Amino acid sequence: MYITTNKALIAAALALACSGAAAQTASSSPSTPAAEAHPKYGFGTNITDDDLKQFVSPLPDGRGLPSGSGTVMQGQKVYTQQCLACHGVNLEGGIGDRLVGGRGSLAKSSQGGAPVKTVESYWPYATTLFDYIKRAMPFTTPNSMSNDDVYAVTAYILSKANIIPDDATLNRESLPKVVMPNHDGFKPANR
Repeated sequence: MYITTNKALIAAALALACSGAAAQTASSSPSTPAAEAHPKYGFGTNITDDDLKQFVSPLPDGRGLPSGSGTVMQGQKVYTQQCLACHGVNLEGGIGDRLVGGRGSLAKSSQGGAPVKTVESYWPYATTLFDYIKRAMPFTTPNSMSNDDVYAVTAYILSKANIIPDDATLNRESLPKVVMPNHDGFKPANR
């Protein structure tokens, strides 16, 4: 007797569903300690507040920014140690993305050419820059810089992009007040 491919697939799916339901019922049995901690799947760990302290997710208005501060001068030192190898001496890029330049390049110009997506031309909020650096940089050891170092390197990048003065200090109060060059270049989605 031959079973068609569709019937075989349906039979396999039913077998998996039944075995999954049986496994879930067995793992949710209160007789096992792991089942009590993780009744649905029986694996993983519970997340504590201490586990979440390292993660920040600031909003454009600054809510969610951590304490700390950094100056442009401090940021130059951090940039040299943590960022220069990938982003270049003059923030021109290399292994990593170019960070400065390209203002106005996102809008099509009469000369044409590809847009240059940088902190100057693309990012609408300075808090987004802080968030990205905090979570993803340096590439080899993401989320390893202190809040002070992240504020400092953010200040350095914004200073080199002529967005803030060379003597600026950034912190949770001053960073959200920075107006990015392409702040008005984005429109909300019609949803």
